[in-house]
Amino acid sequence: MSTLQQFRVVALLEGASFIVLLFVAMPMKYLAGMPLATRVAGSVHGLLFLLFLTALIRASVEYRWPVRRALAAFVSSILPFGTFVFDRSIRREIAGGRAPCAAPVEGARP
Repeated sequence: MSTLQQFRVVALLEGASFIVLLFVAMPMKYLAGMPLATRVAGSVHGLLFLLFLTALIRASVEYRWPVRRALAAFVSSILPFGTFVFDRSIRREIAGGRAPCAAPVEGARP
């Protein structure tokens, strides 16, 4: 699985966990008096968000994304349904067969 495919999977999982947190766990906490729902969903979402950031850094370095694209990916992760919208461009990039840049990044260790 390529770095871009890994990023896509993590982004979709992170987006789904955000939706569950906002639209399932939060109403359960405030309408049904079940604060455990936000603790569990929030912890899962937090872990997936950290994985998302790691995958984003890996993909943006490996594919030499412009800062604007990496920033758009980050912003998509903090907007509800944002990662699903951003996923469209990732699918196009994967379908286009774009390979990672072969030249090493300046300052990177061999």
